[in-house]
Amino acid sequence: MTLYHFGNCLAISYVPYYLTYKYTGLSEYGAFWKCISTVIVYALTQLSKMLILATFFPVPIHEEVLDDGILRQSTFGLEFLKSSVDMIDLVGIYFALARIPGRGHNKILATAVGWGAAELLFTRFLVLWVGAKGIEFNWKYIQMSLDSNVALIQHIATTALVWLWTRHDLRRNFVPLVSALLVLAVFKTLLVDSFSVHFTLDPWTTLILKGVITAGMGLTTIRIYTSVA
Repeated sequence: MTLYHFGNCLAISYVPYYLTYKYTGLSEYGAFWKCISTVIVYALTQLSKMLILATFFPVPIHEEVLDDGILRQSTFGLEFLKSSVDMIDLVGIYFALARIPGRGHNKILATAVGWGAAELLFTRFLVLWVGAKGIEFNWKYIQMSLDSNVALIQHIATTALVWLWTRHDLRRNFVPLVSALLVLAVFKTLLVDSFSVHFTLDPWTTLILKGVITAGMGLTTIRIYTSVA
């Protein structure tokens, strides 16, 4: 039963990435090694972020340990500064896009799928392997798997926004909107977590909220992208 639960979580997490790769033309475009190169860029980017966090944001002694084991800083400002380090992800996505030749559609999808798959592999696979195979069933692993689907949409939208931001033919009235969406992409997790803690939202409501915000960002990004592409 535990292995069946782990298989379900794994399928929910990884199948959308496979379907995106298979049915968006990436498989015919021969983008496998381009996705692998994005995985390497992702790993280097996360290493840089860890070095910066360890150097400038050491874990203070006065942190509070919550029941679920998550550390929460006593000040929102410090968490905001730590989340600002995620802007390095935008730089990493930019370099990953630059390494992939071809049309914008293929560049965006190859980078987003590679980046998202790398994040899923490095941050969630081990958690699912250890937790979902546990003796007791826990809904949080299903929620984590569904959240990876939301993350895929977010990665596609963020990658498209980075691509749009580098375009010289982007209409000037869209530039502030693209910049604002990029900032929102960086701080979205912090804002959603803070909102859910402040209003004591349950995990399912938090997941739905994150999905709604991501869907809104995705639809807005598509609207801007169609005006350029």
